[in-house]
Amino acid sequence: MRYNMGKEAYTGGMSGNDSPTYDDSSRESSSRIIEEKGIGLGEAADMYGDLRAAEEYGYVTRGLKSRHIQFIALGGTIGTGLFLGIGRAFTQAGPLSLFLGYSFTGFAVYAMMMSLGEMATWLPLPGAIPQFCSRYVDGAMGFAVGWNNWYQSSITLCAEISAAALIIQYWNGAQGINIAAWISLIIVLVVSLNIFAVSVYGEAEFIFASIKIITIVGFILFAIIIDLGGGPTHDRLGFRYWNNPGAMKAYKGTGSTGRFLGLFSVLVNAAFSYGGVEFVAVAAGEAENPRQNIPKAVRRVFWRILFFYVLGSLAIGVLIPYNEPLLLGAIKDGAPGGAASPWVIAIYRASVPVLPSIINAVILTSASSSANAHLYIGSRYLYALAQSGQAPHFLLKCSKRGVPYFCVTITASISLLTYMSCTSGAEIVFEWFQDIVAISTLITWMSVSTAYIRFHAALKTQGIDRRTLVFRSPCQPYTAWFSLCFFGMITLFNGFHTFGPFDIHGFVTAYVGIPIYLALYAFWKIFKGTKLVRARTRRISIPARQRWMRRIRSGHRESQEIGLKGSGSGLREMGSVFSGGWGLNSAWRWGASMGALNSAVRSVYTSQGFYS
Repeated sequence: MRYNMGKEAYTGGMSGNDSPTYDDSSRESSSRIIEEKGIGLGEAADMYGDLRAAEEYGYVTRGLKSRHIQFIALGGTIGTGLFLGIGRAFTQAGPLSLFLGYSFTGFAVYAMMMSLGEMATWLPLPGAIPQFCSRYVDGAMGFAVGWNNWYQSSITLCAEISAAALIIQYWNGAQGINIAAWISLIIVLVVSLNIFAVSVYGEAEFIFASIKIITIVGFILFAIIIDLGGGPTHDRLGFRYWNNPGAMKAYKGTGSTGRFLGLFSVLVNAAFSYGGVEFVAVAAGEAENPRQNIPKAVRRVFWRILFFYVLGSLAIGVLIPYNEPLLLGAIKDGAPGGAASPWVIAIYRASVPVLPSIINAVILTSASSSANAHLYIGSRYLYALAQSGQAPHFLLKCSKRGVPYFCVTITASISLLTYMSCTSGAEIVFEWFQDIVAISTLITWMSVSTAYIRFHAALKTQGIDRRTLVFRSPCQPYTAWFSLCFFGMITLFNGFHTFGPFDIHGFVTAYVGIPIYLALYAFWKIFKGTKLVRARTRRISIPARQRWMRRIRSGHRESQEIGLKGSGSGLREMGSVFSGGWGLNSAWRWGASMGALNSAVRSVYTSQGFYS
């Protein structure tokens, strides 16, 4: 049976701000779609605006369980930055600057994540961030953020694969094998984890994140034991290295100025180490019951920041001095494996012989996990762009298990650039590819804060009380303004070290991402003639019928909360839900069809055993 929606096949939405458009008066009844085609296809039909397009393209599935989302939030994207990259910041600035820098940046990241969590809970869409920017700010911003993030994820995928292949060479048995073989093995692994089903990716990240969480907790316990004299040497360290060679090291200057610049250099490094923390919101479109799981995951980001980064930076500062010769030499020579990790150096100094190999295995796991996460996220950014009509429509095609396999394949094909790191000449080109994405994370976070500020203004202008939201972040919009200003400051001054004397390569690394972002923004702005979305006309939610289906899929408990059993309080709740996107008058115009929809929902739940 074919449904004629009275609307041509989905074209990604040709509205002025690149969000899908809907003709509600010509749509097939939601109850009929649910009864005859299933809830999943009904959700796709509401997204595309046409059931025929939904049947042709398919849609992503909500296969990420609560434990997947929680562990992705806690440790899913922790890669080599926390284990290796933190060492460079430590040697540049000293232990106190490292601790303060990661604390300050962590507070700003948490403020940004609370803003993103509120939007992602209100509107859990695949890809999330570019769609929020298109919907609440400007279609050109969504285009720029989406393509910028896709490129960032793709190149970071290459960098993590390259890092994993180099870490393998730490063991003597692997040194005689061409690094290209290890690169090929890791590419096959991460593609296999992403191409079959999102639940496979979720299980893999659950295992990877568990290993990383256990390891970091072990590191912190190890630091406490060694610091208190419980190691083989029984040498009580205390805060010895904060006195000699000192708590703060001058960088690019002397005295107070040098110490301040050292602290600021940590802010830049910490921002890059926190990169990927926003991925949990990107996965919201494939999470079960997102209105319960996403708020829990976002709140747990605080504990990730506190225990992993803040306490981790403090632990490093008490274990080794910032002028440790082994660490300085490993960073200068680009030593393979975890030789440049301050954690490994601390283990060597404590005379614990077995742990270095174990730690290198964990770092290898972290690099592989980060590559896996960036392939997933990059493919979903590409999928979100296709949904908004900012990428070719064939990318919307999904497998029967809900995997956008064209998006996964295209993103994975970029990983072939990793082979450029196998030869010395091509390795220089590969490093330039990495340089281009150096500040993409900061630009993304600034875009999230901007989108939230506009979202908050739309709620206020349209008379929607934030107290009715499922998840409400505190002290808004001031926290969003704080994070926007903080990351804007880091973006503008992150290349301060390149000016004296002037370093062209370092300057490009620090700033080339800005003109690329602006060029993408200007291209779509001119090509499509998009305009800033006004607060009064801003569509802050998906159509009510689609939101109903999302709530239906999220579970019986949530459906009771919005009144599927027809109680008076449920009807009032339903009115407040509809008012989020249409206003009460529009909501009541749907009243005639609610009885049929309620019957269909009860029929579905009865067949699934929810009703006795």
